[in-house]
Amino acid sequence: MNPRVVKVTPGDDYTLSLLFANGEKAIYDCRDLLDHGVFKELRDKNYFKQVRAEHGTIAWPHEQDICPDTLYLDSRREPA
Repeated sequence: MNPRVVKVTPGDDYTLSLLFANGEKAIYDCRDLLDHGVFKELRDKNYFKQVRAEHGTIAWPHEQDICPDTLYLDSRREPA
C-alpha cells in the first residue's frame, strides 16, 4: 500500500502539490483528466481550487476523487 495524502495545494496550471503521510512531496498533473467524464467540471479553475485532502486521498465538492495509489505512482517527486 502506498502512502496517503495528508495535504493538497492546487496550482494555477491544473497541478496539485501533494504531501504524503511519509513526508514525501510531489506534483500531480491533472490536465489529462479534464476531458473525461466527471472530471470535465475541473476545467473551471475556481472549482478546481476547491480540492481538499480527505480520507488519505483528494476530493472536490461534487465527489470527484483520484485513487491515492494513482496519485503516488503517477506524480513527480519534488526534491527534498
